[in-house]
Amino acid sequence: MTQLKKDATGRLATIGDLLGSAFAGLAVGAAVLLVFEAVMALTGLGEFGESNGWLALILPVWLFVEEFRAEGFGAHRIMVSGLAAGFGVAAGMTVAGLVSEVAPSLVSGGSGALTGTVVYCLVWFYGLRWLSHRSG
Repeated sequence: MTQLKKDATGRLATIGDLLGSAFAGLAVGAAVLLVFEAVMALTGLGEFGESNGWLALILPVWLFVEEFRAEGFGAHRIMVSGLAAGFGVAAGMTVAGLVSEVAPSLVSGGSGALTGTVVYCLVWFYGLRWLSHRSG
């Protein structure tokens, strides 16, 4: 098993590490959500697929908060995190809205969560480095 590469500030150093960590969090969140769904369906408390797939975002959001904290103080981290969250939510909601017409809320929310996570990671990683380089 390889160690995640971190820079001097404690942030993940490569986009692969950030995306991999976020995808691992999504996978764990989705697995827990599927177990929850199965238990609820087996006990008769609901139908399988009724839960919101957006719940799989709990661990990636935790990762993003830790990345935000590791960045340290400065307006650049607030600007980039706001843009990343805005673009991530917009892209995720768009995909979830399109998928919701053909799939249950578990699948549509999960696909929106996946899309939002990818967009957030890309905007955060490259936007932060670009802005940090531009501001000195």
